Amino acid sequence: MVWSSNFATGIDVIDEQHKELFARTNRLLEACQEGRGREAVGETLKFLEDYVKTHFATEEGLMEKYGYPEFLDHKKLHESFTKAFMELKEKAKEGTGLALVTQVNKTVVDWWVNHILKVDKKLGAFLGEKMTRG
Repeated sequence: MVWSSNFATGIDVIDEQHKELFARTNRLLEACQEGRGREAVGETLKFLEDYVKTHFATEEGLMEKYGYPEFLDHKKLHESFTKAFMELKEKAKEGTGLALVTQVNKTVVDWWVNHILKVDKKLGAFLGEKMTRG
Protein backbone atom coordinates (compact mmCIF):
# COMPACT_ATOMS: atom_id res chain seq x y z
CA MET A 1 0.00 0.00 0.00
CA VAL A 2 1.51 3.29 -1.09
CA TRP A 3 0.25 6.57 0.37
CA SER A 4 -0.50 9.28 -2.15
CA SER A 5 -2.30 12.60 -2.10
CA ASN A 6 -5.31 10.77 -3.60
CA PHE A 7 -5.95 9.38 -0.11
CA ALA A 8 -5.75 12.74 1.68
CA THR A 9 -8.96 13.82 3.38
CA GLY A 10 -7.65 17.30 4.17
CA ILE A 11 -8.01 16.64 7.91
CA ASP A 12 -4.47 16.36 9.29
CA VAL A 13 -5.18 14.07 12.25
CA ILE A 14 -7.10 11.61 10.03
CA ASP A 15 -4.49 11.70 7.26
CA GLU A 16 -1.62 11.09 9.69
CA GLN A 17 -3.45 8.13 11.19
CA HIS A 18 -4.19 6.76 7.71
CA LYS A 19 -0.49 7.03 6.81
CA GLU A 20 0.45 5.06 9.93
CA LEU A 21 -2.19 2.45 9.12
CA PHE A 22 -0.72 2.09 5.62
CA ALA A 23 2.80 1.67 7.05
CA ARG A 24 1.71 -0.91 9.61
CA THR A 25 -0.39 -2.82 7.08
CA ASN A 26 2.68 -2.98 4.83
CA ARG A 27 4.70 -4.39 7.74
CA LEU A 28 2.03 -7.01 8.28
CA LEU A 29 2.10 -7.99 4.61
CA GLU A 30 5.90 -8.22 4.67
CA ALA A 31 5.85 -10.38 7.80
CA CYS A 32 3.31 -12.71 6.19
CA GLN A 33 5.17 -12.91 2.88
CA GLU A 34 8.49 -13.55 4.55
CA GLY A 35 6.95 -16.23 6.74
CA ARG A 36 8.30 -14.54 9.86
CA GLY A 37 5.95 -16.62 11.90
CA ARG A 38 2.93 -16.21 14.03
CA GLU A 39 4.67 -14.10 16.65
CA ALA A 40 5.71 -11.29 14.26
CA VAL A 41 2.35 -11.37 12.52
CA GLY A 42 0.56 -11.49 15.87
CA GLU A 43 2.44 -8.45 17.18
CA THR A 44 1.61 -6.43 14.07
CA LEU A 45 -2.03 -7.51 14.17
CA LYS A 46 -2.22 -6.47 17.84
CA PHE A 47 -0.82 -3.04 17.03
CA LEU A 48 -3.25 -2.66 14.12
CA GLU A 49 -6.17 -3.73 16.30
CA ASP A 50 -5.33 -1.08 18.91
CA TYR A 51 -4.57 1.59 16.33
CA VAL A 52 -7.76 0.94 14.40
CA LYS A 53 -9.75 1.46 17.61
CA THR A 54 -7.95 4.77 18.19
CA HIS A 55 -8.45 5.84 14.58
CA PHE A 56 -12.14 4.95 14.50
CA ALA A 57 -12.67 6.75 17.82
CA THR A 58 -10.97 9.85 16.37
CA GLU A 59 -13.18 9.86 13.27
CA GLU A 60 -16.34 9.11 15.23
CA GLY A 61 -15.55 11.83 17.76
CA LEU A 62 -15.16 14.38 14.95
CA MET A 63 -18.37 13.19 13.30
CA GLU A 64 -20.28 13.63 16.55
CA LYS A 65 -18.69 16.99 17.35
CA TYR A 66 -19.56 18.48 13.95
CA GLY A 67 -22.91 16.74 13.46
CA TYR A 68 -22.00 14.56 10.48
CA PRO A 69 -25.33 13.47 8.95
CA GLU A 70 -23.98 10.05 7.87
CA PHE A 71 -22.49 9.24 11.27
CA LEU A 72 -24.48 6.05 11.92
CA ASP A 73 -23.75 4.58 8.47
CA HIS A 74 -20.06 5.42 8.79
CA LYS A 75 -19.91 3.90 12.28
CA LYS A 76 -21.53 0.69 10.97
CA LEU A 77 -18.75 0.41 8.39
CA HIS A 78 -16.20 0.73 11.19
CA GLU A 79 -17.99 -2.00 13.16
CA SER A 80 -18.11 -4.26 10.12
CA PHE A 81 -14.38 -3.84 9.52
CA THR A 82 -13.60 -4.50 13.18
CA LYS A 83 -15.53 -7.78 13.02
CA ALA A 84 -13.75 -8.86 9.80
CA PHE A 85 -10.40 -7.84 11.29
CA MET A 86 -10.99 -9.94 14.41
CA GLU A 87 -11.77 -12.94 12.19
CA LEU A 88 -8.51 -12.31 10.33
CA LYS A 89 -6.64 -12.15 13.62
CA GLU A 90 -8.03 -15.56 14.57
CA LYS A 91 -7.05 -16.99 11.18
CA ALA A 92 -3.49 -15.70 11.65
CA LYS A 93 -3.13 -17.99 14.66
CA GLU A 94 -3.24 -20.91 12.23
CA GLY A 95 -0.11 -19.75 10.42
CA THR A 96 1.38 -17.34 7.94
CA GLY A 97 2.13 -17.52 4.24
CA LEU A 98 0.34 -16.86 0.99
CA ALA A 99 -3.15 -17.71 2.26
CA LEU A 100 -2.80 -15.13 5.03
CA VAL A 101 -1.35 -12.52 2.65
CA THR A 102 -4.38 -13.04 0.41
CA GLN A 103 -6.73 -12.67 3.38
CA VAL A 104 -4.94 -9.53 4.61
CA ASN A 105 -5.20 -8.02 1.13
CA LYS A 106 -8.91 -8.81 0.96
CA THR A 107 -9.79 -7.80 4.49
CA VAL A 108 -7.45 -4.91 5.23
CA VAL A 109 -5.93 -3.45 2.07
CA ASP A 110 -9.05 -3.46 -0.09
CA TRP A 111 -11.17 -2.16 2.76
CA TRP A 112 -8.82 0.71 3.62
CA VAL A 113 -8.39 1.80 0.04
CA ASN A 114 -12.11 1.74 -0.71
CA HIS A 115 -13.12 3.21 2.64
CA ILE A 116 -10.65 6.09 2.47
CA LEU A 117 -11.29 6.93 -1.19
CA LYS A 118 -15.07 6.84 -0.88
CA VAL A 119 -16.26 7.31 2.68
CA ASP A 120 -13.44 9.12 4.48
CA LYS A 121 -12.84 11.63 1.68
CA LYS A 122 -16.53 12.55 1.87
CA LEU A 123 -16.18 12.93 5.64
CA GLY A 124 -13.04 15.03 5.14
CA ALA A 125 -14.86 17.41 2.79
CA PHE A 126 -17.67 17.80 5.32
CA LEU A 127 -15.31 18.34 8.25
CA GLY A 128 -13.12 20.73 6.27
CA GLU A 129 -16.11 22.92 5.54
CA LYS A 130 -17.36 22.82 9.14
CA MET A 131 -13.94 23.42 10.69
CA THR A 132 -13.10 26.40 8.51
CA ARG A 133 -16.40 28.06 9.35
CA GLY A 134 -15.59 27.72 13.03
